Amino acid sequence: MNEAQLRTVVEEVVKALAAKGFLKSGRCECEGGPKALKGEVKATVGSAGKTFGGAADWGAAPARGQFSALPAKAARDEDDDDAHVDEHVIKSAGADRVSVCKPTKKGTNTARYVDHTLLKPNATQDEIAKLCEEAKSFCFASVCVNPSYVSLAAQYLRGSGVKVCTVVGFPLGSTTPTVKAIEARDAIANGADEIDMVINIGALKSGNDVMVYDDIKAVREATRGKVLKVILETSLLSNEEKVRACAMSKKAGADFVKTSTGFAGGGATVEDVKLMRGTVGPLMGVKASGGIRDAKMASDMIAAGATRLGTSASVAIVTDAKSDGKGY
Repeated sequence: MNEAQLRTVVEEVVKALAAKGFLKSGRCECEGGPKALKGEVKATVGSAGKTFGGAADWGAAPARGQFSALPAKAARDEDDDDAHVDEHVIKSAGADRVSVCKPTKKGTNTARYVDHTLLKPNATQDEIAKLCEEAKSFCFASVCVNPSYVSLAAQYLRGSGVKVCTVVGFPLGSTTPTVKAIEARDAIANGADEIDMVINIGALKSGNDVMVYDDIKAVREATRGKVLKVILETSLLSNEEKVRACAMSKKAGADFVKTSTGFAGGGATVEDVKLMRGTVGPLMGVKASGGIRDAKMASDMIAAGATRLGTSASVAIVTDAKSDGKGY
């Protein structure tokens, strides 16, 4: 049964249940955003057809170097507040539909680098709603949430231009490549745009580079067309191990390398970001995460070569206020 046939069956079942009075009719409450969802579980899970579908269900990512440049107006200086929200320029480049984030609260340009993060195990639905509202207000690059909240975040952020990011093999990285690939496909089926995976740290430290590479490659193949970031957990690695992990991530076709989970007793350092940038070169992304608590530290990470920041102190950073929390 393909997706269209499955959708038809589901619609018929819903109609039958509604006719018998088991369902309320009228406008879907989820369209009302976080307020309508508050106090109710509105999350969904990925369908088996999407999660475990064959290669034909997954669009291949464009080959590197095949993206055409935008008109000069789109490539404006980073200090231009509207450089990342020019809908007309993007459409002139060939897009017929565009989701553009337009901030409603004033923050610094650092906002466009930020994955607004909430990964603590006791995070509530109301906290996820607040996270998403903050991300929309300041136009953060994405929200980063645990897999069970991907669908909920996707509903909150629909049409906002803010991406949904989630984690795979988190935080230990010790699950098998098959499990990580299934996690990634399930997350994408639920609405994830970006996947942050933890490498097999033990394999790397054992010198088993084949296992590490195969681990990354399995998730890369499961995330074609989506952004993949590879978490190294730098606080547990030697510089030589960091370089090897970066090289394997690049070879496997990942889009970013990332410093840390934030759960291993260490976080991002300027030295690690510089080392990672020097290893992967100028075209691959580097995400600094873990322990980034203020605007000065965020600025230092960007100056060192970070193109994305993972932090739960996002609002404090972009408003230059004092952070009131610790970690994720």
